[in-house]
Amino acid sequence: MSIQIYILSKLIEGNNYPYELKRQLSEPIPFDEFAGLTESKLYYHFDSLAKKGLIEVLEIVKEEHRPDKQVFAITEKGRKELPKKIYKLFESTTEINEMMVGLVNLKHVDRDRIVDTLEEKLQKHKEKWELIRESASQLKVDDSKKGLVDFISDYSISKSKQTEHWLEELIERIQNHKM
Repeated sequence: MSIQIYILSKLIEGNNYPYELKRQLSEPIPFDEFAGLTESKLYYHFDSLAKKGLIEVLEIVKEEHRPDKQVFAITEKGRKELPKKIYKLFESTTEINEMMVGLVNLKHVDRDRIVDTLEEKLQKHKEKWELIRESASQLKVDDSKKGLVDFISDYSISKSKQTEHWLEELIERIQNHKM
């Protein structure tokens, strides 16, 4: 879904072709490598979006001694679908790093709706971890496993607090238009 959001958001800015979008994503920082985005994956998603009628081939540029370039444009259906895909991304992801392409494209959605979604995630996260802490306090641990259980508990609590902190920080920054 993130790749499709990326493609649609780039095409909303102007017509383009797959290879150029991959090049833009890889310079100066190789985000394509970090995300595991290969040319074949990118072309697959272009094809998928075209089959759904969200993008269309605008022209085919023929150059001597080079493969033809298909220049794509976003359709009206694609313009309407982009915000839906961004909302779905925020609703379905569990980690902030999975939300990055949505965060880059906040201008295409209602920020208040995103904040509501994130606040709901934060509340569910807190409730889940409170239940886990309550259950853990009642756990009887064999002395031979206490060190391992303490490590797992400390790590999990630390990760939980970090997630809470960054969700709260993200909510505040979106509300205050700092992103």
